[in-house]
Amino acid sequence: MPISNLPRTATADDAPDISRILALAFDDDPMMRWFFPETASREATLARYFTTIFTRQYVQHGVCERTGAAAAFWVEPEAQAKAAPDAGTIRELQNLLGDRAGPFRDAVEKAARHTPQEPHWSLALIGADPAAQGQGHGARLLRSGLAKADAAGQPVYLESSKASNLPVYEHFGFTVREELRLPGDGGPKLWGMWREPRG
Repeated sequence: MPISNLPRTATADDAPDISRILALAFDDDPMMRWFFPETASREATLARYFTTIFTRQYVQHGVCERTGAAAAFWVEPEAQAKAAPDAGTIRELQNLLGDRAGPFRDAVEKAARHTPQEPHWSLALIGADPAAQGQGHGARLLRSGLAKADAAGQPVYLESSKASNLPVYEHFGFTVREELRLPGDGGPKLWGMWREPRG
């Protein structure tokens, strides 16, 4: 029986399920592999990472939606500052990252310097369980969030570190605004993408 791909609001109670889904979704992501290079522990560490940012940041200050096999975190223009990690969140992430905390901090700071200054919605992240790819989970979540941004008359910004995802976002109206190389030895590329609102 197919897992429901209808979007619904995600709550803190969804954290274990969402973290598991996102850990699977981002296992092959170049940036996550750079931050979490240990193959044997990556899935468990990624699940802890996503639990931290979901429960401490996005579920409190973002627009979080999920399906049975995917999740998306969006941030409205007026919530951008609040959705940034606080001191406690930063400590938790540093503990998770260990000796990768420095490169993580440098990458976040570089990306932040290139974030558009004009008011916009941010697609902080979106991911689907690879076992459910092709069932419309990610597309449904993308359409749901973009409809909210369009209704508000706001553009949307996202960052992708996976080249194969660029055509998917382009299909939904995004264009590459900037290409960055994250700092540090072997730092991956990051593509900033922008989408104007649609009437």
